[in-house]
Amino acid sequence: MIRAVIFDVGECLVDETTEYGTWADWLGVPRHTFHAMFGAVIAQGRDYRETFQEFRPGFDLYAEREARAAAGKQEHFDETDLYPDVREALATLRADGLWLGIAGNQTVRAGRILRELFTGDVDLIGTSDDWGASKPDPAFFDRVAEVVPAEVDEMLYVGDRIDNDIRPAAAAGMHTALVRRGPWAAIQWHTEEAEKFPTFRVESLLELSGLIAQFNA
Repeated sequence: MIRAVIFDVGECLVDETTEYGTWADWLGVPRHTFHAMFGAVIAQGRDYRETFQEFRPGFDLYAEREARAAAGKQEHFDETDLYPDVREALATLRADGLWLGIAGNQTVRAGRILRELFTGDVDLIGTSDDWGASKPDPAFFDRVAEVVPAEVDEMLYVGDRIDNDIRPAAAAGMHTALVRRGPWAAIQWHTEEAEKFPTFRVESLLELSGLIAQFNA
């Protein structure tokens, strides 16, 4: 029985095209070049943050975030950056009587933006900066299990990445849903793990309501 659905943020709820484009601009790299390197790093199974190192060795992501903020170019996303199925999917799942949460690797600033966008739509919003643990660390999913009012095997974690979302959530005992969008899902979709690990594989978040109903039946 699935009683709670918890969503990742980037490339699950939020289309990060704008944000990564601004990073390319900050580095002074053509956007298509940055995106190509980004995809290559993912396909090689490396940490996406190594993309920045390819263009600027010694790049400190946290320090550069602060520098961007000081220059008035801090990270930002809003309603226009949400995937088009997000609002309807959340409303449908809530109408189904499911407990809803958002939990992802996000900064304090991103957490504030998420609360402005989603406080009225979900029951909990938690970030890695809030909890002092980042995916795929098991401690992150332990924290999710602590704050969600359901048994761990009654939780469905929804994400776009096998390595950061699906594999560690499944290891924690949760059900999982892999959504096919964003660079990670595009690259990982046809891998053995992407076919084996998820409870559900979906092209749209709107599919979740029916799949959960069938699963619970």
